[in-house]
Amino acid sequence: MSKAPPPKPTDSELEILNVLWQQGPSTVRAVNEHLSQRRQAEVGYTTTLKILQLMLEKGLVRRDAADRSHVYRAAVREQETQSLLLDKLVDAAFGGSALKLVMQALGSRQTSDEELAQIRRLLNDIEIQNSTSNPDDDDHA
Repeated sequence: MSKAPPPKPTDSELEILNVLWQQGPSTVRAVNEHLSQRRQAEVGYTTTLKILQLMLEKGLVRRDAADRSHVYRAAVREQETQSLLLDKLVDAAFGGSALKLVMQALGSRQTSDEELAQIRRLLNDIEIQNSTSNPDDDDHA
C-alpha cells in the first residue's frame, strides 16, 4: 500500500523547509535566525518553534531530540514538494496548461542568458527523449 503524499505546506512552512533544504538539519534557533535575516525583520522564536511543531505533526519535518537543543530536518524532498506545488498551481491558475505557465514566467520577468541556455538544453533533452520513446507511426504502417 502506498503512503499518502505529505500535505501541501503553507507559505510559512515552505519558508522553513527552504531553510532546512539549504542549511541541512538545524536547531530552532538557527532556523529562526536565518528567517530573520531573510526577512530583514525579527521573527519570534516561539513562532518558529510553533510552526516547526505543527510541521512535525503533519510529517513535513523530523526532530532529533537526542541533544538538549532539538534538531529539525526536512522529511519531504525539495523536488517532490516543488512538483506538488507546481501541479496545483498549473491546474488552479493556468487551467492545466504548462505552456501558459512558461509563457507567463518568461514574459513577466528578466531571464538571464544562463537561464535561457539551461531552458534550451532542457527543451533539447525533452525533444530527444520524446523522439526515442515515440517512434514515427509511419514506420509501422
